[in-house]
Amino acid sequence: MTEYEFKLHLTADEYLQYYEGIASAIQVHTICGKTIQFPAEKMRSFVLKDGVHGSFIIKMDSNNKFLSLRKK
Repeated sequence: MTEYEFKLHLTADEYLQYYEGIASAIQVHTICGKTIQFPAEKMRSFVLKDGVHGSFIIKMDSNNKFLSLRKK
């Protein structure tokens, strides 16, 4: 299992593309410089009326499959 930290700032309008299914994955750059991609639906619990903002920790298994996501 590997953990990555990243910061994400999406306005409500930007996240709407993911919510409506226009885009299905979010791609971020981690603090350590790695680029990762994960299903956009995993961010739904973090969406507020002004969008998604903050630092997050994502856990991936040894095959880089999503395990969990939490706000830091």
